[in-house]
Amino acid sequence: MRGFLASTVVLFAILPRPALAETEPDGTAADAAKRTAPDLAKLQAQIDSQRRAIEDQRHALDAQELQLRQLQDSLLDAMRARGIPGPQFGQGPSPVPSTSSLALAPQSDAAQPATQPGAQSSDSLTSVGEKPTERPRPQEVAVLAAQGSVLTKAGRLTIEPTFEYTRDDRNRFVFRGIEIPQSVLVGVFDINESRQDVLTAAATVRYGLTNRIEVGVQVPWVYRDDTAVLVPLVQNPPQSGTGTVNTSANGSGLGDIQMLARYQINNGTHGWPFLTANLQVVAPTGSDPYGVPRDALGNATKSATGFGFWGVQPSVTVIMPSDPATIFGVLGYNQNFGKNVNTRISDAQIDHVKPGSGPSMTLGVGLALNERTSISFAYAHNWLFGTKSTLRPIEIQNGIETYGDPLTTKTRDLQIGRFLFGLSYRVNQRTTVNWTVEMGVTEDAPDLQTGLRIPITFFQ
Repeated sequence: MRGFLASTVVLFAILPRPALAETEPDGTAADAAKRTAPDLAKLQAQIDSQRRAIEDQRHALDAQELQLRQLQDSLLDAMRARGIPGPQFGQGPSPVPSTSSLALAPQSDAAQPATQPGAQSSDSLTSVGEKPTERPRPQEVAVLAAQGSVLTKAGRLTIEPTFEYTRDDRNRFVFRGIEIPQSVLVGVFDINESRQDVLTAAATVRYGLTNRIEVGVQVPWVYRDDTAVLVPLVQNPPQSGTGTVNTSANGSGLGDIQMLARYQINNGTHGWPFLTANLQVVAPTGSDPYGVPRDALGNATKSATGFGFWGVQPSVTVIMPSDPATIFGVLGYNQNFGKNVNTRISDAQIDHVKPGSGPSMTLGVGLALNERTSISFAYAHNWLFGTKSTLRPIEIQNGIETYGDPLTTKTRDLQIGRFLFGLSYRVNQRTTVNWTVEMGVTEDAPDLQTGLRIPITFFQ
């Protein structure tokens, strides 16, 4: 009996007991689930709240990043408008720029695109080990003279006084006669010398309609002095010569008014250069060379101050920053329009004149010497096709003038090439002094042209 009881106790001890949950009533598990549900909902609400807060902070950072970019752009534009080199933002605490990033900036400023809202998460937040996104560099260069430059910001006004001097001196050895065998020349040898001095004082006003569009006008005053000398050297065979013929004329007054418009095509992103479209219109407001008084031989007794014809000059300016220099170029076309002049010069009646048109180009480089001074070098070339004229010769028969049949003549093409040198010095934040020199390298180019430009920027 004792053995049976002991076996029963051992067997009961090793048998598995039923789970407590099976013996507990169903109400206890439901109460536990009810106690857990509020905790999960609270945690989910906290997660949603944190997500919304992060999203709000991200939008705020986007707005702050956009505002910072705009402030940087405004500062760069204002500094470039005065010729001050722009600081390199985001590259350290020092605002002093490197001279290798500078270029000639004598005129106004250029627009730099700001980051669009919402782009901060992909542009400004960069993972470790990733190369930062390359941003376009703003325009920091203005090319020589009136070849096109950075644009004036919207609402800003630039007034630019200009003073220029041009010297054109030509000496030609002329032989009029015939040549017989053994290189014997029979005729007249003489030297035809002409000199021209032109002084120009102009006022240019430019205004920025938008950050990409600029309009302007230039009003010049011109003084011109022309001298022509014909010196017979020798006559073969000797005869009585006519002697030296010396004619001179001068004149002053309003020159041809120029109107200009420029549009910045792109922002120089993705490795592209800055492109600017230019349009210049020349109005014949100066005195007409076909309308000035002349003597019986057809020589002008007063110099003209204008070209006498309407002209349109479209062009494209290309600016490529390339440390430590900035390369620039201009490609354009000079279109001149003819007109009926109905003028008699000596023994010819000139009915119609169509001045030559042709392409033009400029290529140069700008370098910064320090924060105030920069220089530039360039070569410019104009190819002007020949001028066509329709005229009728005048003959006197029995004391009566008779007009011959109309004739059409065309002059040779002109190749005008010149080297350009420019020096820019920033006087203060609003004023820059620019000095340019052009030296003719072809027969048709003026010998020398030098000019002083002083752009002064005003804010709205």
